[in-house]
Amino acid sequence: MFSASTYIARRAELCRRIAKGVILIPGNNPSPFNYPNNCYSFRQDSTFLYYFGLNLPSLTALLDAETGEATLFGDDFTVDDIIWTGPQPTLVELGAQVGVTKCYPSADLASHIAAAQKGGRTIHYLPPYRGETKIALSSLLGVGIDTLHAGKSAELMFAVAEMREVKSAEEIEELERAFHIGYDMHLTAMRMCRAGVVEREIAGTIEGIAKSHGSAVSFPSIVSQHGETLHNLNCDGVLENGRLLLVDAGAESITNYCSDHTRTYPVSGRFTERQRDIYNIVLRAHDEAPKHMRTGAMYMEEVHRRALLSLAEGLHDVGLIRGSAEDAVAAGAMYMFMPHGLSHGLGMDVHDCEAIGERSFDFTELLDRAKESATCVHRATWRLRAGTVMSDEPGIYFIPALIDKSRAEGLYKGIVNYDALDAYRDFGGIRIEDDIIVTDEGGRVIGDKHIPSTIEELEAVVGK
Repeated sequence: MFSASTYIARRAELCRRIAKGVILIPGNNPSPFNYPNNCYSFRQDSTFLYYFGLNLPSLTALLDAETGEATLFGDDFTVDDIIWTGPQPTLVELGAQVGVTKCYPSADLASHIAAAQKGGRTIHYLPPYRGETKIALSSLLGVGIDTLHAGKSAELMFAVAEMREVKSAEEIEELERAFHIGYDMHLTAMRMCRAGVVEREIAGTIEGIAKSHGSAVSFPSIVSQHGETLHNLNCDGVLENGRLLLVDAGAESITNYCSDHTRTYPVSGRFTERQRDIYNIVLRAHDEAPKHMRTGAMYMEEVHRRALLSLAEGLHDVGLIRGSAEDAVAAGAMYMFMPHGLSHGLGMDVHDCEAIGERSFDFTELLDRAKESATCVHRATWRLRAGTVMSDEPGIYFIPALIDKSRAEGLYKGIVNYDALDAYRDFGGIRIEDDIIVTDEGGRVIGDKHIPSTIEELEAVVGK
């Protein structure tokens, strides 16, 4: 947790931006995974953490955008609770830690909301992403669950995204802490990589590192010889020589700031010639991308597209694409080899602000506002700022089902060399990823160490 002054300043700035009405920021509740008292590890809502800093369940906050007054709602632990949890701070004591003096029982929240509604005040809230939060908001606001999304506050969405996207110096320090945990995770995975090891052995070991040094993993670890399956979470495979292992994993610091890195390397410890060729194409795009991640750059045109061009040039050189790289990108052919974006925002969420962004609904209705805001919540209109933190993760994947579909539909004729692709159907996929801070001069890789990424570096570590 940061100092109370940090949260006070953030709340004041949010109120200044919203100006009118009441801002409702619910925290998360415990979520049972098989019976009520046996819950998943608690993870607080990131926006609640950003403005109120309290990493405890069953709290809700209200901000009066006109007066700047903050109110915290929750319940003190009873003796019956303390039997199970041990002594806990009171709500008033929690509020004092983050500069909030007005604290009320949870039951009082409904009357505060009702009073605001009766007074004709706008109640601003973000699109809810958890089922239990949707139920609570539906009851609190007196609207159907199916209409909650329509009532979201665009003003709040963009104000929160604009604030959270640009990281302060103390936030960068937390991201550096998360990097160090991620560094240990990836070096451990490399050293465990050898034929006969089950993928879950590596996944379990590195997730234990995340838990022992920070809050937890920043997302479920991807440890797979099937790198062509972008989010392969099964981890059931037994490592085999000749295959490539893709490890996409990261950690959260104690304050829930994230790291997210990917490395791909041969199980045998030595790349084949064909693997070297494809790997170096991806590595070149990865190393080039930060040069374009400078203040004011438009993500889609100046960062993502340049990465696609670099990959297309490499695929042309190995005979998988005909014609120019420009033609391949213009035709959309690169989607077949990299069906994901180069970057996403990073911060308190591993995909920062996507709970309120383009992954949660169609942005057509808010396109003009998205262009004006130019934040990471809508990557098609994202303009980078100094202090933006983003991933850099180019990849090349050979996905038989996607290749077959594209070929059957007659896509990319004269551009993709489908006959040559037949030799790559069992190749898998390669992704290389680091976390980047945008500056006026270009992107800076987070971390004071280097996670091995060149062929020579990886071969010196893997399986040793």
